[in-house]
Amino acid sequence: MKVAVIGAGHMGRLHAEKFARCEGAELVAVVDPDAARAEAVAKPHHVKFFSRYKEIFPLAEAAVIAAPTDRHHEIAAACLDAGLHVLVEKPIARTLAEADELVALAAKKNVVLEVGHVERYNRAMLALFERVERPLFIDAERLSGFKVRGSDVDVILDVMIHDLDLAATLARSPVESISACGFSVLTGDIDIANVRIEFESGCVANISASRVSQTPVRKLRVFSTNFYVSADLQGGKLRFVHRREGAVQESEERFEGDALSAQAAAFVAATRAKSPRPRGQEGRRALELALDVGRLVRERLKRVSA
Repeated sequence: MKVAVIGAGHMGRLHAEKFARCEGAELVAVVDPDAARAEAVAKPHHVKFFSRYKEIFPLAEAAVIAAPTDRHHEIAAACLDAGLHVLVEKPIARTLAEADELVALAAKKNVVLEVGHVERYNRAMLALFERVERPLFIDAERLSGFKVRGSDVDVILDVMIHDLDLAATLARSPVESISACGFSVLTGDIDIANVRIEFESGCVANISASRVSQTPVRKLRVFSTNFYVSADLQGGKLRFVHRREGAVQESEERFEGDALSAQAAAFVAATRAKSPRPRGQEGRRALELALDVGRLVRERLKRVSA
C-alpha cells in the first residue's frame, strides 16, 4: 500500500519512519506547507516531497495526517473523498459535526478511517483489555512537561483524550455522568484537568492530565472484584494483585514493543479487509468525551471567577 504522510513535524517524522519500515506499506511522499521541512523528512527515505497535500492523490492509496488539529477535517475529508484510506492523529477533528462528516464519508467511500489513539497498541494495554472484563474503578494519570507542540488545543484534547478513550473502552458501557475541573497555568487554555466519569454499568473512572509537570507519568490502575492491576504504560509493565482461595497473590509482567509501529501495521491490515471496520466511530466517541470535559471545566472556571 502506497502511503503519504501529511505534516512533517514531530509526529509526521515518526510516522514516516514507521511506515517506511512497515511490511505491506511503501512510503511514497511527505507533505508540509514548509517545503524545506517536508524535504528534510522525505530525504532519508528517498521519497518525494510536496508543499500541497492534493499532489499526493495520484501517487498514494493512503494518507497519514499529522497536521495541526484545525486542519484535520479539511485534509481528511479531501483524502477520503479522493478514495484514500486515512490515519489521522488524535483528535479526529475539532467538532462532533466534523467528526460525523468524516465517519460518514469513510463509510460512503468504503475506505478505512483510523484515529491515532496509539495507546491502544501499547502491548501492556492490549494485555489489560484481554484480562479485564468488568472494571469497578479506573484511575488514570498522564503527566508531561510543557511543549509548544500540541498547545494549539487544550490539555484535554492533547493529553487526556488518550485515557478517556482507554477508560471508555475498558468500561464497555455508556457514560451516565461527568464532573470535571481544570486550570490554566502556562498558556491561555486549560493546562491541567481532572475528570470523574460514571458509566451506566456502575464503573467509575477518575482521570488526571497535565502538560505542565516536571516528571512524565503514564499510569493506569483498574480495580475489579478480587482483582487489581497497575499499568505503567511508559515502562511497559503490568502488576497484578489477585485474591484466590483467601490468599493474596502478586505478579508482574513486562512488555516490549513499539506501539506506533504496531498501529501502522494494524492500519495496513485494516485496509486489506473486505469490509473495513468503522474505526472512526471510536475516535468520535473519544472526541465527544473530551469536548464534554472541556465544556464542564470552562463552565466551572466561569462560575469561580464570577
